[in-house]
Amino acid sequence: MEPSGTLARLMQALRCLPGVGPKSAQRMTFHLLQRDREGARQLAEALWAALEKVGHCAHCRTLTEGTLCPICADPNRDRSALCVVETPAEAHAIDRATGFKGVFFVLNGRLSPLDGIGPEELRLDLLERRLQSREIREVILATNTTVEGEATAHYIHEMAHRAGIRTTRIAHGVPVGGELEYVDGATLTHAFNGRKDFYLPRGDNP
Repeated sequence: MEPSGTLARLMQALRCLPGVGPKSAQRMTFHLLQRDREGARQLAEALWAALEKVGHCAHCRTLTEGTLCPICADPNRDRSALCVVETPAEAHAIDRATGFKGVFFVLNGRLSPLDGIGPEELRLDLLERRLQSREIREVILATNTTVEGEATAHYIHEMAHRAGIRTTRIAHGVPVGGELEYVDGATLTHAFNGRKDFYLPRGDNP
């Protein structure tokens, strides 16, 4: 007999998580309701609190409870080096693994015209303002090595070029098509420390 009603709605809701299919969602649902109702209650409360309290940092757009995230609020960070990533998880991975002492800009996505994601959705207007502030001397492109990630890197390179700012790209070593948040720390450190100047293909440089 297939679950219905509240059980079915919970299973469907759990499938919004990455990597969770119908069977995994069913196992989670039965585990929470049969064996760990207190854990389920705590999970529900934590999710609700996060939805109510967590928003985007006014400077870098990562997830935070305050107006500014801890990195943007830290006066000891090097604000001349700006690392552009696709997700908050990737900013966290770079900050944890590489010893990078600069600041971040989190796109919360990547350019994908077919999906209706353009510069406005990524708030590249905020990034352009930061590039025009004359505070930044290097933009480090750490977008993923997918087709969309590369297109996003090219777009941001052009923005930085117009502002007269040096642009670097983290070195390959991160697998093509890979997601930074799942790369081990040693590989990520090697790629980050081996970053190089970013150039468009011949004939495409502004």
